[in-house]
Amino acid sequence: MTVTSPTKSAKTLLIVEDEILAAMALKGELEDAGYIVMDLTSRHQEAASAARECKPDLALVNIQLQGRDSGIELAQELKAMGIPVMFISGQITRARTAQTVAIASMPKPYSAMDLVLAVNYLLGHLGGDDTFQRPAGLEVFETDLAPDGV
Repeated sequence: MTVTSPTKSAKTLLIVEDEILAAMALKGELEDAGYIVMDLTSRHQEAASAARECKPDLALVNIQLQGRDSGIELAQELKAMGIPVMFISGQITRARTAQTVAIASMPKPYSAMDLVLAVNYLLGHLGGDDTFQRPAGLEVFETDLAPDGV
């Protein structure tokens, strides 16, 4: 079963993930749901360059990137560009300590369905639609995205 995007016009996403197979699977699921995945990258500078060029609606960023690159530092740069970030990481404690630079996090491992629902929820709320329920596993940092400040 495929979940579709909550928006009428296709939203663009940037995936920054050091595990290429996970990134490719994630890309396929999100495209099946109606999103445009503008780029897959595993490095900070590549991701920042792609974001400057195409300005995605949401970036899905792993905390640990290839080499010594940091997803947290990348999230700071993306936030300064006005691009919202959702961490996708097994390092949930690090994601919580960096919650000022991201709007939410989804812990690994996650199901493709839960991740698509999380993207739908976040983009829906960013677009002013608060009818979506927050999916299990999604930790929201921006209080205006979470119902009742949760």
